[in-house]
Amino acid sequence: MIGKEMKLMLAGHGLTTAQIFYRMPDFRTMLQSYLWQDYDMAPDFPKLHKFLDFWQENLDGPIHSVEFSHQKLIRPGEWKRVDWEFRLH
Repeated sequence: MIGKEMKLMLAGHGLTTAQIFYRMPDFRTMLQSYLWQDYDMAPDFPKLHKFLDFWQENLDGPIHSVEFSHQKLIRPGEWKRVDWEFRLH
């Protein structure tokens, strides 16, 4: 049985990590950071945009900046179909 993450990776999603810097609601001169990670599709990054939209609509700390990286964990040459399996024990 294939897990949810494996299905996303096979469909072309990659692991996206975003570090969100935001201003504290009570102390606007101070910055804090929040780390967000999910499987997302480049180059549009719909899940990241959905999360950032949610943040801006529902949370009090305004976003200062966002740094992100994206990496596909399975590439075309690294996946092979296996038709059978042989176990010794």
